[in-house]
Amino acid sequence: MAKHVDYYLSLNSPWAYLASRRFEAIAAKHKADVTIWPVDFGSVFAVSGGLPLPKRSPQRQAYRMMELKRWRDHLGIKITLEPRFFPHDEMAAARCVIALREQGRMADAIKVAHAVLAAVWAEDRNPADPATLKAILKECGVDADATLKASEGMTAKREAYTRHAIDQSVFGAPFFVIDGERFWGQDRLEFVERKLAA
Repeated sequence: MAKHVDYYLSLNSPWAYLASRRFEAIAAKHKADVTIWPVDFGSVFAVSGGLPLPKRSPQRQAYRMMELKRWRDHLGIKITLEPRFFPHDEMAAARCVIALREQGRMADAIKVAHAVLAAVWAEDRNPADPATLKAILKECGVDADATLKASEGMTAKREAYTRHAIDQSVFGAPFFVIDGERFWGQDRLEFVERKLAA
């Protein structure tokens, strides 16, 4: 029987960007059923002890940059270390991902989430710009106008998703939950795969 993965992410996270395609490949390999949860990590951090990047100590900020360089080189994934549009206001993009998910179009929701992350971290684009977000949706092969229209009512859903994430003890991105077992970070994908293979 295929395992189910709850996949929590921020559409601003470089770690979610580094994980996204790799996680998709792992999930496909093991025929896992995936539910994506694009949540507000500002609210998650507020109750879990996390801090937004500007509020972290200089030591932690410097180490984060070193780790991004290490993982970029190790994985061979293109990433802009200091993108112009980070952080962007991810609400509009998150609502689009949620709208697709709520329509039962999970693969499209995951595809759009990755495209938004790639726009910020690899393409120097701003998904908070309405024209850019519309272009991203079209590039993903979804009906941009219909998705944007459907997304207008998804703010409350995002708030509910965020409360759910907090209830599930999620505290960072990306975050994976499989059979009640929690995995935090793109550097835990090996363990995610082991769990799916078990």
